[in-house]
Amino acid sequence: MLLKRQFFLNKFILLLIISFVFSKGIKETSLLPSHITFANTKFDIVSNGNSHNRYIWLHGDEQTAKMALEYHIKKYKGVAFFIDSETREVPFGSTIIDPNRIFSRKGSYYALRKFKPDWAPETLKKALDKLDADREYFLNVLMPNESGYLISLHNNFRGYNVHKEKRNSQKVSIKKNENPRDFIICTNATDYEKLSSGPYNVVLQNKLPKKDDGSLSWEALRRNVRYLNVETRLGYLSKQKKMLKFIEEVLQ
Repeated sequence: MLLKRQFFLNKFILLLIISFVFSKGIKETSLLPSHITFANTKFDIVSNGNSHNRYIWLHGDEQTAKMALEYHIKKYKGVAFFIDSETREVPFGSTIIDPNRIFSRKGSYYALRKFKPDWAPETLKKALDKLDADREYFLNVLMPNESGYLISLHNNFRGYNVHKEKRNSQKVSIKKNENPRDFIICTNATDYEKLSSGPYNVVLQNKLPKKDDGSLSWEALRRNVRYLNVETRLGYLSKQKKMLKFIEEVLQ
């Protein structure tokens, strides 16, 4: 009986330790799981060495970004998160949702209403509560500590370019010889000053916009996390690899 009580006591203590670690965020790569789920969607986690830097690929239809990150994480230390999807939106209950529009409750509200404008209020509330619960755990695992940064990789299609980001930017550095569809967004002023002296288009967005669209960049800014988005045209793999390499060399 005594041994049994001791076993349960040890198990309870272990659970408390695990809960504490996850509540503070997982920063050591040795403690990271092989995958994580957010909004009913699986993200595979790939680690290389011990580093506080984090990387994420969020949109399944942006395959160039996926290939760039797969290549990059083999050469540079850090932790990469890959969404298990081949489409931009992912299934969520009886609807679909953009995984880069659910990093706040307000953004999630608009993202859910986009495809289900006639959802009953109680159904919508349950969905938002579910996303709230999943989000905090996911972000605790994803976000780096103060010495690291978070890089998101995206590809764009015809029409979207760096000029579309000017209204949300505090500083811009647009190079005349660079395609406007290839650019870097950063939320840290020091990072911007370093990167803007290089050959690529760079914008600084270190103030929250009036309308919260639920994107990861704004949540990172709220948490005072150094965030960068490496955006290139779909199919321009070599370009995205070079931009990632440039960031690593300048910011390390």
